[in-house]
Amino acid sequence: MKPPPSGNSLGMRDEERDVDPNDGRDETVNERMDRNWNELLQEMRVTQTGTQILSGFLLTIAFQPTFGGLPGFDKAIYLFLVLAATVTTALALAPVHLHRSLFRRHSKPALVQTGHLLLRAALLGLALVMTGAVLLIFDVATHDRSLALTAAVAVAALLGALGMLPRILRMDRVQARLERAAR
Repeated sequence: MKPPPSGNSLGMRDEERDVDPNDGRDETVNERMDRNWNELLQEMRVTQTGTQILSGFLLTIAFQPTFGGLPGFDKAIYLFLVLAATVTTALALAPVHLHRSLFRRHSKPALVQTGHLLLRAALLGLALVMTGAVLLIFDVATHDRSLALTAAVAVAALLGALGMLPRILRMDRVQARLERAAR
């Protein structure tokens, strides 16, 4: 595979261009891809730690003496959460596997983009597992399914709001750019 061109914007494909070529960075495509990969790694470390801790917590529940007495609804939620946590953990680890598989093959742009998508999927999975864990804990602790569902909806709404925050910030940035251009 041919390495991507270096330089700032001439001869670059769309996926190789910076979002803002006037951001003050004078870096080649390779330098930018290395920086983006390092930033992605930092985000993966945080996500992997949280995902693995939550997964470990879930895995211990089945070995508690009271697990056998849980109603079918709680067991079904639990089993779904174990599967979702396992898939989420795999998604969070997948970029590392890709890096090993594509190492020294001049595939950094594809690696960064794919890693980005996998990490976003892992974050969605983590939000799902967190919401389900709140549902399960509230249902087991209170024996009040409506309260448990309310708590899970509240967590889902909070996570949804956090998910919308980047979109809101991007909108503000666009508005600031328009104001600067109008001056």
